[in-house]
Amino acid sequence: MAPAVCGMLLGLALYSSSLCVVSGAAFLYHDYCIIGAGPSGLQAAYFLQQAGRDYVVFERSHAPGSFFALYPRHRKLISINKRYTGKSNSEFNLRHDWNSLLSHDRRLLFRRYSRDFFPDADAMVHYLEDFAALLKLRVQYNTAIIHVTLERNAQAWNGHYFLLTDQDRQNYKCSSLLVATGTWVPNVVNFPGSEYVEGYETVSISPEDFAGQTVLILGRGNSAFETAENILGVTNFIHMVSRSRVRLSWATHYVGDLRAINNGLLDTYQLKSLDGLLEGDLEDLAIIKDKKGKLHITLRFYLENRNTTAGIDSITLPQDELDNFATRAPYDRVIRCLGWKFDFSIYNRSLRMMPGKGNKKKYPQIKPSYESRGTRGLFVLGTASHSVDFRKSAGGFIHGFRYTTRAVHRLLENRHHGVPWPSTVYPITQLTNSIIKRVNEASGLYQMFSVLADIILLRENATAFEYLEEYPVGVLAELEMQTGRKAPNGLFVVIMEYGRNFSGADKDVFYYNRAVGEAQHAWQSNFLHPVIYYYKRLPTEHEMRLRPPDWPLPRPDAVHHIVEDFLTDWTAPNAHILPLRRFLENCLSTDLRNFFAESCFLFAFTRQKLPPFCQQGYMRMQGLVGSEGLRRHAVEAGLLEDYTPTDFLGDSPPDSHEGPQDQLLRDHAIPVRPLQHLVNAKDEL
Repeated sequence: MAPAVCGMLLGLALYSSSLCVVSGAAFLYHDYCIIGAGPSGLQAAYFLQQAGRDYVVFERSHAPGSFFALYPRHRKLISINKRYTGKSNSEFNLRHDWNSLLSHDRRLLFRRYSRDFFPDADAMVHYLEDFAALLKLRVQYNTAIIHVTLERNAQAWNGHYFLLTDQDRQNYKCSSLLVATGTWVPNVVNFPGSEYVEGYETVSISPEDFAGQTVLILGRGNSAFETAENILGVTNFIHMVSRSRVRLSWATHYVGDLRAINNGLLDTYQLKSLDGLLEGDLEDLAIIKDKKGKLHITLRFYLENRNTTAGIDSITLPQDELDNFATRAPYDRVIRCLGWKFDFSIYNRSLRMMPGKGNKKKYPQIKPSYESRGTRGLFVLGTASHSVDFRKSAGGFIHGFRYTTRAVHRLLENRHHGVPWPSTVYPITQLTNSIIKRVNEASGLYQMFSVLADIILLRENATAFEYLEEYPVGVLAELEMQTGRKAPNGLFVVIMEYGRNFSGADKDVFYYNRAVGEAQHAWQSNFLHPVIYYYKRLPTEHEMRLRPPDWPLPRPDAVHHIVEDFLTDWTAPNAHILPLRRFLENCLSTDLRNFFAESCFLFAFTRQKLPPFCQQGYMRMQGLVGSEGLRRHAVEAGLLEDYTPTDFLGDSPPDSHEGPQDQLLRDHAIPVRPLQHLVNAKDEL
């Protein structure tokens, strides 16, 4: 079948693969190919399946989540599983459930798989197996994709097809490629003597194997401290060396930094119980093994122009010149715990999959839309997409990338199937309530702070607004193209942020008076809090590029911080809601308050322009219909004085000719108090 004919199958092949023959080679065709059946691959598959799209997931192992079947080596996850929050709102509870994927099936909440706050990794393996099975996701197991290349074709969605080859030389073709392989290739540093180093991925996890030994660990992340925690009680001492200083997650507010569950060695170091931490460039090190099998640490420049096979006695060690050199004691074992990087090896150069720069070189280069910078139609999901928010937000972890994966799916739905980004239209009077509801419940905003935002598109004359949830702010300038929604009348952007000068390895996050409680100082809030940006027009790409450092967005026409809250409950009438409402009113030059009918009646005679609430309610004769039941409720609540109908209507004479309609009006009559003038209309919320 010719390539052009294969292209005609895009709209036909919804559930079964099509067979294309190109230049004598058979290709199984799917609209979407997903590489990897880990959490992000399964999450993407779920959204595609819900939308009725043609897709397949390729998994090299016999079951999903193969990474979690091996790692972490000591089986304790650092993603929290908070089973109780005191709330019944499922969206709110996901803020504190860092393991569940998004689905409609209430059985697939992780709290049903583990009771532990820090669950065992085997529970995650079981969970992912059930997620794929119960939802009947189309995963092709025991299929290792070993090569990916491009085939140019004008009939394809993106101007080319992706050609994939597995270990059995079976070929596949797809229009969009979603890479969800994570980062699984161990980071290795080569230096003289590195052959004596054991890797985290193979080292023994039995503490007895380290009894009475002296150990050096290369690395300073959670895998390094996890390894140290496992053997802390049986070793002579443990030293840990890395290029950068230790970063504590509670100081940086970055979940990937050292977590408290693994930091026992910090206690033994600071309390001088033999263990210790050192900083140094690992590439400058060298290891020499003596006749007894002990490992000595030296520096690379000592070995220049020397014969390392001549024996340790002929090699100068640092302690020969500096007798108190920190690592002068020999070690029994050296363990490498340097984390992971993305596997670039299977991608042909035609895809231009390039590593990032600096500390992001372990990830492929992608745009803020999670699309490859080198190839249109290739999206990177999950942990491998963390370059977008590395060391800033939670995009490299399940509780973050479950939302970015959904955002990618929505972008694809609009691009390839003409399905606009989901939105809801409300009257402008619901603007304050809509924002308050989202900042108090939404998990995507909460977990992907500074990355995903709610977008509020204003309708003409600010009579209504359109609400879009969890859009990637990095592509705000492309909003109309990416979502299929128009923004001609201005917009609000609702996002969550930490204080810009609060977090960091050098910051004292426990200093006195660290919290801000007064609404007038909300802009100085340190902890996570909502921020609302107002733009009279959609920012341009140029403005996005020139935004201030560490700002998620360019300078707005107006900005409002909702003051941080100890309970993360932004519902206080005076501290949270009233300042927000007044900010919105100033931006829109309107009055967003709700009014009783008597106030609207008064405004109709005293104002040229009525508040939107009166326009959309009272003036259209909308409101509560009076009834005897409502009257009794008002009396019991103390809102109305008690009375009898005869007090207002009088008794009808026996010969009166009341019809059924007159009797109905009489039975449902409710007294109206004399109109009272509003001294200060601002008193009404």
